[in-house]
Formats: sequence, structure tokens, C-alpha cells
Amino acid sequence: ADDSDDEPPRPFSGKLLVDASCTPADIKYPTDLGLLGEAREKSESLIDRMHARLRLEEPARKKPRTYRQKARKQFLCVAKQKKPTRQKIRKAIGQQLRYLRRNLGHIDSMLDEKPVLLSLLPWYDYKCLLVIRTLYEQQLQMYTKRSHQTPDRIVSISQPHVRPIVRGKAGQSVEFGAKISISHQGQGYVSLDKVSWDAYNEGGDLPEQIEGFKQRFGHYPASVHADTIYRTRENRRYCQKHGIRLSGKPLGRPKKVTEENAHELRAEKKQQRQDEIDRIPVEGKFGNGKRKGTLARIMAKLAHTSESVIHIAVLV
Repeated sequence: ADDSDDEPPRPFSGKLLVDASCTPADIKYPTDLGLLGEAREKSESLIDRMHARLRLEEPARKKPRTYRQKARKQFLCVAKQKKPTRQKIRKAIGQQLRYLRRNLGHIDSMLDEKPVLLSLLPWYDYKCLLVIRTLYEQQLQMYTKRSHQTPDRIVSISQPHVRPIVRGKAGQSVEFGAKISISHQGQGYVSLDKVSWDAYNEGGDLPEQIEGFKQRFGHYPASVHADTIYRTRENRRYCQKHGIRLSGKPLGRPKKVTEENAHELRAEKKQQRQDEIDRIPVEGKFGNGKRKGTLARIMAKLAHTSESVIHIAVLV
């Protein structure tokens, strides 16, 4: 009798395809001047609402000066230029920082006078106030140090959880959204292994993705097909320790071709070519999700709802 159907599964079988990408959020392309202009306008709106509350008790109370018309005129004078110089942009940023500092000072004065105003603010306004304060501190620090980098940089007031993700792709070097890592286990099934709003090196996810493959199927994959960024020394040692073949060229100087190893080198080159072809399905899943699905632009506004949209898109 043939007992092949009763044989236990092989300890190493199947192919694991892994890759990472960014899922852009639905936000306007951020600039320092544009963010400060938006923050100034929101702070002016907060001053109007808080002053309206105070006028209920003091009808003769005067509204704090914000110079909003002058501030907007100075903002548009640079924002509408096609190619403003660095000096003009820096001058405009300094102007908006000073207007925003004045507005935040007025808000602090009204809160010191009547702290209950803070509890009367709607949740969204209170959130915007916290974001504006953090944005002002970040922009002031970069303006003072003449730098364009700061930790946890805010690129959207309405979506402060969004971070810039440097991708280095042609035409769009930076994307703004969540970074995701997926794994393709064959038969068209894809697992979402990690979602992060901060930029990270996806190469560190490989051991967890391999262990997840073992947890799902009861054995390690025979081979792992990944991009160059996954082929670190740590990942190579991990795969070698568990007897898993990692795709790609080996480290070190290429072997010299001789009569004895010519056939072996041709076979290795052919295998490397086949490994790159085997990676096509996981790249295609991102193409399907972004061209036909919702991963090209996440329309949800909150962090947890955006993550729900990403999970559903991967599931579909």
C-alpha cells in the first residue's frame, strides 16, 4: 500500500516572500511655511472661541490682537511664489513663528485667567492646541539651528501621527504615512506582519516573519526571498543556523571562474535569477493593493482607523 499521504510534512518546505512598503496618508504635501500658516490660522480660531466665552461674563472685554490680516498677507506673498529663494522662505518662517508665539501667549493668558476654558474646548480643538504647541517648538528649534531635521517631526496638524518615510523611489523620495511589512506564503495568501507610523529598517522583521511562518505551517520555509535590505549579516547567520536558504548573492569577493567550478557558478547564477523571479508575487500584491485597492491613499484620519483600513485592504 502507498502510505505517502500519511507521511509527516517535511521539516523545510515552501517559500517565504517578504517585502515592505509605505501606505501614504491623505494629507497635503507638508512644508514648514505651510504648516506654520495653518497652525497660525487654527490658533486664531481658538482665540476667537475662547474670547467669545469670556465675553459672556465681560461684554466690554477687548479681543487680543492677532494681526491676522497682516500675517496672512505676508504668508501668501511667499507661498504663492513659484520658486521663492531660501532667504525669502526663512524670513517668512520667522514671521509666522513670531505671530504664532504671540497667539499662543494670548491663549496662555486667557487660560491663566480662567482655567475652566480648557475643559470647555471640544476634543478636536484641545488636540489641535497640543499639536500646535509641539509644532511651534519643533519649527523654532529647526529655525534656530538652521536645520531641517527633528525627532518625531509633525507633518500634519489634523493627523499628527503621520511621519515622513524616506523611500528613495523614483519621482517621490519621501512618502507620508504608515510603513508596513508583509509576507507571502504561497497560494496568494498575504500576512500583515507589522504596521508602524515611524520609519524603521524592515530588515529586522525577518526573524519574526520566519517564526510566524513556522507557527502557521508547523515547519520552517525551505527558502526566503527578500530584497537586499534584508540580507544583513544577522539575518544570514539566523537563516544559516536554522538551515534556511536566503536568496541573493553571498557576501565577499566573487569566486574566480575555473574549469572545476564553472558549472557550479553557472548553477548559482541561475538560482539567483530564479530567486528574483520568485519575488514577483509579493511585489504584485503591493501593486494590487495600491492600484486597485485603498493602499495608495489612506483616507481615514485617525491612527487606529487608518490601521483598520490597512488591515482590511491586505485581507481583501
